[in-house]
Amino acid sequence: MQIINEAVETDRIPQQRRNDVKNIVWNKRYEIGMDFIDKEHKQLFSTMDRLLKLSENEKKSEWVCREGVKYMKNHAIEHFAHEEEYMRSIDYGDLDVHKRLHDNFQNNILPALEKELEETNYSQESIRHFLGVCIGWMVAHTQTEDQAIAGKRVTKWVDIPHEEELDALKQTIIQLSLEVLQLKAKVVSEQYEAEDFGKAIFCRFVYRGKGKEKWEILLGYEERMLLKVVGDILNTQYLKVDDMVVNITRYMSRQLLEKLRECFPIVDLCELESESLLTYEQVVNAFERAHPSCSLLFDMGEGYFVFCVTTTDSLRGKIVSSLDANNAMSEIKKYLSGEKRKKKILVVDDSDFMRQNILNLLGKDYDMLESSSSVSAIKSITVNRPDLILLDYEMPVCDGRQTLEMIRSDKEIADIPVIFLTGRGDMDSVKKVMALKPEGYLLKTLPEKDIKKMIDDFFAKKKKAKQLEK
Repeated sequence: MQIINEAVETDRIPQQRRNDVKNIVWNKRYEIGMDFIDKEHKQLFSTMDRLLKLSENEKKSEWVCREGVKYMKNHAIEHFAHEEEYMRSIDYGDLDVHKRLHDNFQNNILPALEKELEETNYSQESIRHFLGVCIGWMVAHTQTEDQAIAGKRVTKWVDIPHEEELDALKQTIIQLSLEVLQLKAKVVSEQYEAEDFGKAIFCRFVYRGKGKEKWEILLGYEERMLLKVVGDILNTQYLKVDDMVVNITRYMSRQLLEKLRECFPIVDLCELESESLLTYEQVVNAFERAHPSCSLLFDMGEGYFVFCVTTTDSLRGKIVSSLDANNAMSEIKKYLSGEKRKKKILVVDDSDFMRQNILNLLGKDYDMLESSSSVSAIKSITVNRPDLILLDYEMPVCDGRQTLEMIRSDKEIADIPVIFLTGRGDMDSVKKVMALKPEGYLLKTLPEKDIKKMIDDFFAKKKKAKQLEK
């Protein structure tokens, strides 16, 4: 096999790699229809926006940031008091629940974040952590608990028959997804088996009930969906998952689970015992050890979402760091930088012999997928989103040219690198292949050691190019 190096240098990923966070925008969808509450919410968003701009300013002073955080905290506490006073005046039935969430944010979350800010002298990283937590909590709380004050609430399910519990759960998640994430969810599978649907963030929450019963809940978010959700909140096009995205996701997840607890009083998720971020490999290990009693996969239109529940410890004996006030920043950084997943390669060839040879050759260092036709290839690309496609140019019915055209015509998968496999090395054949502008081509007749080296070099060059763009 032979690979054209010049083609490897052409990367379809935008040159601007850093997320260009413009501002935190108050959106009319956050309004609950009560002027004084909406006004105070808008002020909180405006304060977070000013803090965000301060955090991006390298010449900022610690004193300015300290005063900004102090103002944000005092305004939030004052707002909670006003909101609770209003709820008492209308005899709001869920005041205790609402107040408990306020108290937890005020007495536990904010002090822990303040301590971190002090210890780091209000570093840019710690301010981003502070803002990510506040944004995630505020958006989800505004869209659920605060909307409920105005009568817009998710139906509570009390004493429903066991056979109807799953349907009730699905409908509640669909409703909460629309309210909080602004995405229309559709159930794809009621038996999610840890299938790989692409790069994702997995959040694991362990709760203890009053009787010390244990509930382990796993939420999985495909990365492209998170980029859409967070991009809408921050009024920008997010290019990659970073610490801000992870923290917003964590605290939106917490609020979603709080709302689910209210909807299902029989499932008494009283205390959050631990929280952790899992790699895909850890998710697979968890499923192998203890299959969830509830395992749902949703198509959100912008990506996939997973909701799983088990009452056993699926990761007992495994080293999984729990996030807490003292280690959240470092653990999230480690989680984002420690990419343990093997690069995923899809081999598309109508020859069983050729596919098996490549799978055997590359399978030790790469996560290998295979397809024998263009139709099955497109399906596999959509679900699994490989990092590289090795595409046979001379397939029957639908050849490599037509398959590449289908890939490039779909904006969701158009940027996936494609390298053609070909048995012809004459100049005319090479020109014909390269006219389609793939990343390169590989001759099937080269020695195996050269094949392996060229694939390794391809990924090494992409990694180096990304590092230079940061």
